[in-house]
Amino acid sequence: MAQAVRISMVGAMTALWTEDRLEIDGAALPVRVYRGRASVRPTPLVLHLHGGCFTNGDLDCSAKVCQLLSEAGAVVVSVDYPLAPEHPFPAALNASFAALGLLHAERAKWAGRGARLFVAGEEAGANLATALALMARDQQAPPIAGQILISPMVDPRLASGSIHAAAAGAAGCKWADGWHLYLGSADRAAHPYAAPFGSRRLGGVAPALIVTVSDCPMRDESLAYARRLGECGVAVESRVLDVPAEEPDPLPDSLDASIEAIPQWAAPLRDMFHQFLAEQSATSVRTVRA
Repeated sequence: MAQAVRISMVGAMTALWTEDRLEIDGAALPVRVYRGRASVRPTPLVLHLHGGCFTNGDLDCSAKVCQLLSEAGAVVVSVDYPLAPEHPFPAALNASFAALGLLHAERAKWAGRGARLFVAGEEAGANLATALALMARDQQAPPIAGQILISPMVDPRLASGSIHAAAAGAAGCKWADGWHLYLGSADRAAHPYAAPFGSRRLGGVAPALIVTVSDCPMRDESLAYARRLGECGVAVESRVLDVPAEEPDPLPDSLDASIEAIPQWAAPLRDMFHQFLAEQSATSVRTVRA
């Protein structure tokens, strides 16, 4: 049973969201469900995972991204997954994969019969989303139509140019500490589900839309991961949102905060999401009918 219904705003957009819970292995996993007013069933169904360097973040910190996805035509279920260090790898991933399987099994209830399933996330949440795509490929279920990755945090080496430009990457920065607390031990950095950038098998996963920001510390990592996917035969589109010259520098770390600072990004992002969701849902339908 949904526990609350609220109306959220992003600029001129309005999206309804409800607080709910998913019952997984006897435990209740909190979720927030976003539904655009104009949704038509079946609707793309998105499992969304927030950012926060694996150790922070909640259902509030990615509200604007979720609203943009719902306004683009999706039903979005944002999951409040367990955080490190109390719950190191693979706790968050296992909980998210269980949630993904439950959404697929009950997709008719959430988004209509035949709804296509997507994964999405920002930063650490994008790490979990892309790991879910790898798990779904390896286990041949559930079928994922696409993955939307926003500044994905996929490489624990933290050696990219954009990381160095942000004076980050050394011990003591939030990304380094987040990786350390999430992995728990150095050997887990070699696990493809923990650090997807280092995986030798990236082929066969769902098509990806990768979005980042020109001043984001994860920019180079995001684009490099997009290239890796493309080299492995995955259909991938990458976009970099440029910082307007008149805007303050540097940008906030989270895309939600960036949309707040630069609201004109909202419409292009919504349009990107809409095009990707529509294209991959249509591709999935054609594949099933063939």
